[in-house]
Amino acid sequence: MRLDRAAGAPAPWQQVHDQVVAAVDDGRLVPGDRLPTVRALAEELGVAAGTVARAYRALEASDVVSTASRAGTVVRDRTAQRGDAAARAAAASLARECLAAGLDDDAALSLLRGALAAARGR
Repeated sequence: MRLDRAAGAPAPWQQVHDQVVAAVDDGRLVPGDRLPTVRALAEELGVAAGTVARAYRALEASDVVSTASRAGTVVRDRTAQRGDAAARAAAASLARECLAAGLDDDAALSLLRGALAAARGR
């Protein structure tokens, strides 16, 4: 991991966050891989421990990693999360379409229930 210290570069914590996400997305880090301790990574990068801690908190908030006191910070399995993200995006699109069509909540939910039933073959 390297930090760009040039003027205009993202904040160091953001760079750490983005590099971990990129490593997870391209398979360099896989579920179960441990990240370095906050202190070790901070030392390696020459930044304050709080900088790395902030990046790790942001990674936890995005469900990229989980942290347990004795287990350390570990990459999470995001397979299900990607499906959830796609479903959330589809739901948001459906909501916009329903609003544009002038449907109220009950009518929109009825349409979704019907589509779910059809998808299940009922």
